[in-house]
Amino acid sequence: MATTREARPAVPVLTAAQMERYSRQTVLDELGIEGQARLLQSKVLIVGAGGLGSPTALYLAAAGIGTLGIVDGDRVDVTNLHRQILHATPDVGRPKTESAQRAISGLNPDVTVVPYQTVLTSANALDILKPYDVVINGSDNFPTRYLVNDACVLLGKPLVDASILKWEGQATTFVPGRGCYRCLFPTPPPPGAVPSCAEGGILGALCGFMGSRQALEAMKLLLGVGETLANKLLIFDALEGETRIVRWSRNPDCPVCGDRPTIHALIDYEQFCGMPAHDRVTAPAKVPVPEVSSLEAKAMLDRGGVQLIDVREPWEYDEAHIPGCRLIPMGEVARRQDEIEKGTPAVVYCKSGSRSRKVVALLRESGYDKAVNLGGGILAWTNAQLPIE
Repeated sequence: MATTREARPAVPVLTAAQMERYSRQTVLDELGIEGQARLLQSKVLIVGAGGLGSPTALYLAAAGIGTLGIVDGDRVDVTNLHRQILHATPDVGRPKTESAQRAISGLNPDVTVVPYQTVLTSANALDILKPYDVVINGSDNFPTRYLVNDACVLLGKPLVDASILKWEGQATTFVPGRGCYRCLFPTPPPPGAVPSCAEGGILGALCGFMGSRQALEAMKLLLGVGETLANKLLIFDALEGETRIVRWSRNPDCPVCGDRPTIHALIDYEQFCGMPAHDRVTAPAKVPVPEVSSLEAKAMLDRGGVQLIDVREPWEYDEAHIPGCRLIPMGEVARRQDEIEKGTPAVVYCKSGSRSRKVVALLRESGYDKAVNLGGGILAWTNAQLPIE
């Protein structure tokens, strides 16, 4: 005689608290309860907790992505705060992953944050990326971009990439089998051709715009809905308010994802790009880099017997410069050192003090022990209402 099984009570897909929290997005036909459950089970890795990683992380956390990995080896600096909204003033000096974990946990307790307080390298990238469904690149340098790309290709992971500088942002999505970052940018730009955010500047709200776009791309990939930016490069000009799309195709000769790939393991990306990974923790300078304020520099110049060296580009010099300076662009300093007198004090400046600090370090390593950096560059000089031409 057949026995009747006792009916088991149905188990809700989402808890009552989750139904309430995500009610404004589960109502979307493309998402629903099953889609929300999929997000809660998903794992997304964000490389960089900076200008792009901050809004991306916050929106993905708010949407209920179950696990967020955050990779960043840096600490919060006060200059980060105008754009890196994961971090607050009390976080200055703290590891960025610690600050990110605090912010995300306070936003949504459903989300598990996995912090990687380290620099992503060829030695650890595959192990870090492997557990995740989608990888988001929020780094600010080319060695890390190529590293993340190659690791994603080798692991078969989709990658959402974006970049920002000044008033412009770019974004695209790389789907396995449909091309990669190297298809779009086969070779990195020459060292120094693209300024860093410290040199070129960046608008905080633009980071929010592009980071939010990365979060959208990740969610569409995880849900399998809509059209992503696969094989499309979005270019946004915030100053003009214009957006355009450039279509690109997989390169069958790509050394990583092509028909006959020649790269089967991660390489030395700093050597490949000819530049350091700028978002890694900076090692102490071999020699100290002394710095003077604008008022101290003005007093030195007024006393006389001081060289004033402008290491910006000619077009920057033409726009505005400090009276009495000599223009020697940063890229020409090494071969034009003989134009700077070793025994005479030299004040070196650029736009914000970043490039000139590197030049002063180079000069002092070469025996120019009287070279000093103008802290804050011509921006600080102008802010002090000192004369410019």
